[in-house]
Amino acid sequence: MSRWWTETVAALGDVVPLPLVALLLLAAALLTALAWHSFPAWVPRRLPRLRLPRLRLPRPRLPRLRLPRLRRPRMRLRRPARRQRPDPPVRVPAPRAAPPAPVGGAATADRLAAEGRYAEAVRERLREMVRLLVTCQVVEPRAGLTVTELTEAAARTRPAVRPTLHAAGTIFSDLWYAQRPATAGHDQRMRALAAELRRELTGEEDAW
Repeated sequence: MSRWWTETVAALGDVVPLPLVALLLLAAALLTALAWHSFPAWVPRRLPRLRLPRLRLPRPRLPRLRLPRLRRPRMRLRRPARRQRPDPPVRVPAPRAAPPAPVGGAATADRLAAEGRYAEAVRERLREMVRLLVTCQVVEPRAGLTVTELTEAAARTRPAVRPTLHAAGTIFSDLWYAQRPATAGHDQRMRALAAELRRELTGEEDAW
């Protein structure tokens, strides 16, 4: 070890003079003693904080996505379609309290037809046809009887009168419920149907 120390000192003496080295060692010893004596007065209580500069990075701006507006479908409530009221049942005109012979009714219908009141003439001839059915006991007298009910009731007893009554009821419904204009042709057709009904029930030939 002494050899290593000797060589180190010799190498150092070649670079730095020995008196200077001794002086430096003495100064270091004095500074160390002074520091030891005054410890810890020279030690700062708070170490200085190292403030690093803040790096402000630019915020990336994302493009705004504009979504299309969704429109709510409007619910349109449809009003229920008005139901068409069925046509009222065709009522058979009640026969007038006249003499039992049908001549008076036919005469009244002829007078109305001569005056140009064909719709009333058709109604009067239908009344006489109903009176003939009641007189011959084909149907029972009943108020408020419709043309369809009259035809069905008469056809149960006399099936042959169904076409005649059906045709007569159609003419009466067209004129009085459908409000079609009455003509002389309607009255002539009703007259022929009345004569056909009389011939079917009584076997008599009578021009109404």
